[in-house]
Formats: sequence, C-alpha cells, structure tokens
Amino acid sequence: MKTVREWPAFTVTKKAAASLAAGHPWVYDNEITAAPDQLPEPGALADVFSPRGSYLGTAFYSPASRIRLRVISKNANDKFDEAFWQRRIEYAWAYRRQVMGQADCQCCRVIFGEADQMPGLTVDRFGPLLSVQITSVGMERIKDLILPLIVRVLRADGQRIDGVFERNDLALRDKESLPRGKGWYPLPGETHPESPLTEICENGVYYAVDVENGQKTGFFLDQKYNRRAVAKLAAGRTVLDCFTHTGSFALNAAMGGAAHVTAVDVSATAIEMARRNAVRNGLESRMDFVCADVFDLLPQLEAGPHNYDFIILDPPAFTKARSTAKSALRGYKEINLRAMRLLPRGGYLATASCSHFAPAPEFVKMLHAAAHDAGRMLRQIEARQQAPDHPILWEVPETDYLKFYLFQVV
Repeated sequence: MKTVREWPAFTVTKKAAASLAAGHPWVYDNEITAAPDQLPEPGALADVFSPRGSYLGTAFYSPASRIRLRVISKNANDKFDEAFWQRRIEYAWAYRRQVMGQADCQCCRVIFGEADQMPGLTVDRFGPLLSVQITSVGMERIKDLILPLIVRVLRADGQRIDGVFERNDLALRDKESLPRGKGWYPLPGETHPESPLTEICENGVYYAVDVENGQKTGFFLDQKYNRRAVAKLAAGRTVLDCFTHTGSFALNAAMGGAAHVTAVDVSATAIEMARRNAVRNGLESRMDFVCADVFDLLPQLEAGPHNYDFIILDPPAFTKARSTAKSALRGYKEINLRAMRLLPRGGYLATASCSHFAPAPEFVKMLHAAAHDAGRMLRQIEARQQAPDHPILWEVPETDYLKFYLFQVV
C-alpha cells in the first residue's frame, strides 16, 4: 500500500519497477503510468511506486527530460536534509581516499554522478580548485546546499580548497531546460581566486589546467593509471601518441624513458599546451608536436618508412548516441588497422575508447577484425578501464564507458 508522504507520488510500469529494483536509478517519461494531479516543480522530490503500490524510491523530478525521475534513495525514512547530503559526500570522499590514497586524491574525481548516488553532478578536483558540472535540474535546485558542503567535507579532512568553478557550458543541460554558463561559484563569505589556471601533478608529470576553458572540467582524469601503464612500457621506444590533446599520454611515455615521442592532435591550441607541458617537465628535447588530423596522418605514415614501435590511440568519443555507434566503430577500426600496419612485429599498441555507446564486446570485436585485416596477431598485455575515482556501478551500465587495451603486435 502507498504511504502518504510530503511529496507527490508517481506510479511506473512493471518494467521500470524491475529496473529500479535491480538498482538502476532512472525512470523515463514513457514508463510513468500515473502522475499526481499537482505536478512537482522542476527538480523537486517525488516518490516512485510500483504498479502494486510498493515504494521504490524517492527521486528528482525533471519535466523537460526524457529521464523524468532520477532516484536518489530507496530508504523511505530518509529526510534529504543537510545531514543526508553530507553523509553522501563524506562516503564518496572516504572511498577515494581509501582506493587512491592521499597523493592521487590531489587531482581526482570527487563526485561521479549516479555512481555516487548524486545524479547529474560531476566534481573534479585539480589541486586547490574544484571544477563542477551539473546536468540535472534536481542537483541545480540544491546546489547552494551541495557545493558548500563538498568544500566543508574536504577541508575538514585537511584538504586545501580555494575555489569552486562551475563548468555548466555543456549541451547536456539543454535536455533539462537549464541555462548554459560558466564562472566562479560564490562560496559564502569568501572571495574566489583571481585566475582559473592551476597546476597539477599526476604520475610525476606536471600539467597546466585551465578549469574555465579546458576540455570537459579542465583535464581528463579517468586515464590516470592507464597513462602510468603506458609509461612502464615506453622505455627506449619511439612513440606516436595520436589524439594527444594536451599531451598526457605522450608526456607519461617520455617520462617513462621513451627514446622519442611524437604527439599529434588536430587542435593547434591543444598542441601548444602540450608543448608548454613538455617544457615544464623538461622533456622537450625528446618530443616533437604535430598539428594534424590523425585520419589523414596515419595513411601518410603508412606509405613511408615505419619508424614507430609504440603507438597510442586515445581518441575523443566517436559516438555519443546509440544511433551512430556503427559509424563510430568503423572509425575506431580504421585508426587501429592503420596503427597495426605501421607497427613492426614486437611493437606495442595502446588503444582506447571513451564512448559508452561503443561497449566492450563491440570494441573487442572491432579489434579482432582490424588485426585480421592488418595481417597481425595481438598479444594482450592488459585490459583496463577508467580509474577508480570514476567508479563503475554494475547496475548502472552508463557508468562503464572507458575501454583501454595494451597489446604487443606479433
């Protein structure tokens, strides 16, 4: 039987009820079978019930999105007050401290949305700065509670936090009818830093990070340990790092003792930043930088002398929708096929995909096909995923997105 509570109630389909019971937190618009006469305000709380009237959870209500309800708790006794959210944040931070350690938590993802039961909230730490993205109207509604709480929890653990920058300039906010924008969040009683620029150290490599204008929240943290794995293999190698962005894999390879590293990206701005990062780390004498489209460059290199014995492929997501997944896999196959042909037998290949819509089985199938067409065999060294500060909830497949493989070509 339904329990009378202070917020409105929605009834969902049997299929949605089963999905919620299994752990997935979303209810789509076409899965709602009964709604209250007085609909909640955007971002307000609502209870969710099964067709038989069983309580399934309490959720943020989002009238503009196809994801109409985002469950935040299945405990009917939760009050969703400051103490509730502080416990959530403390739990998320304690997890990072445990699995990553103090040093690696200086730059890490503090909150990873649904994986931390805080749907639509991403918080990345870059030393003394927090970079925040909000993609759900529910989190937007309570951000003046949540953001100061995150700062309080981290400072209580002895962490230095000087400011919070909102990177809410992403298109995903359109789906929730949220305005786009970016700027410093006004922490109560504090002044924000003068500059959105900071410096981080990851795996012993220093990077300049621009939380205002850098990609996503300012820097890609999810490949932290995959970059470390590349560095271990790079000693003495001649490395080609494709889609280098600001040079993270290339710099790790050079720091790991590569004989020479060529870093390639289509963005002149990214290449210039990678070059500056190389100088900052004293690695510029063993690196060069090429501004080029990888899809054009690899065929050119294939036609000439084969000088590289370690190739890294870390492209941006080729697909952000299920409808374009097949086209994306063709793109992944092309670059992997050409890289395998470029490599000598005994050479090494690091290859990745950061798209959830190119799932691991399909990505592996593509790699098999590319190796077959290239006339190569692959000796797997490691199969890896995102760093544990981007935790994967098995019940929420959307949290499982990064594929990363290390091979020797034989």
